[in-house]
Amino acid sequence: MRHLILCDLRMGWISFDPLRTLGFPDTRFLKPEQCFSFREELVQANWVLFPDYWQVNALVYGFGSRIFPSHSSYLIGHSKVEMTRAFTAVAPRHVPETHIAANTPEQAAALWARMTPPFVAKLPRSAQGQGVWLIESQADWRRYLLCADVLYVQEYLPIDRDIRLVLVGDKVISHYWRLQSPYTFHNNVSRGGEVDYSPVPQSAIALVERVAGQLVINHAGFDVAMVGGHPYLLEFNRLFGNQGIPGGDVALRAAIFDYLKSHEVPQRPTRDSRGAKRLRRAA
Repeated sequence: MRHLILCDLRMGWISFDPLRTLGFPDTRFLKPEQCFSFREELVQANWVLFPDYWQVNALVYGFGSRIFPSHSSYLIGHSKVEMTRAFTAVAPRHVPETHIAANTPEQAAALWARMTPPFVAKLPRSAQGQGVWLIESQADWRRYLLCADVLYVQEYLPIDRDIRLVLVGDKVISHYWRLQSPYTFHNNVSRGGEVDYSPVPQSAIALVERVAGQLVINHAGFDVAMVGGHPYLLEFNRLFGNQGIPGGDVALRAAIFDYLKSHEVPQRPTRDSRGAKRLRRAA
């Protein structure tokens, strides 16, 4: 079988984030800007870890790379608009009332008439509690309108805490309550929220694992609000802080490593593939 080649033989791992993969054996570290200088290595790698968002399409569609976090973790996690639409598709009863519209005078007036203050307004791309407003007056609304390209408004849930659930692979590996900051309405630890390790409802864990499985999300920090015993999905962060995770980054890296090892592709020679042909043509 002379046509058997080793171009698709998966070898080792490549990481674009040395801090999140520190200590991983048989792992080569590259800078994102080196992406197109090591195309053969990227094609052959068993895993390509933590690329920047701008690299993803080139890696997945151009090189045929297996990336972690998953492709859908990147695509859905890139914007709160995409998250909300995906959540609504698979778990509509667990999404707060949310409205998304272009920032035009007509749409802004219609949303103001529709929502009852207080309500929450967000920038579609923000993290750590940044770009989130509690709208209590028309003055608050006007300030938000000056900042937003797309209008994203959500009902205000009567909570003083939410739950952070850290998911790696298909399992929630850590969870804790985030108590509201005494200075703002945010629960984010980075904005003054406090961590509480009291037990969290099993319904929240089950919801996150089900939704993540359906959407093929395998690395995320999910935020869930509980209202009257009912869990609501707020958002998730593909890259998240480890301040509240018992064991911190060491525990998180161990969970990631175990998942990656258990999902490696067996190393075996295969017939020439379209990915290998593309690689040879581009060389």
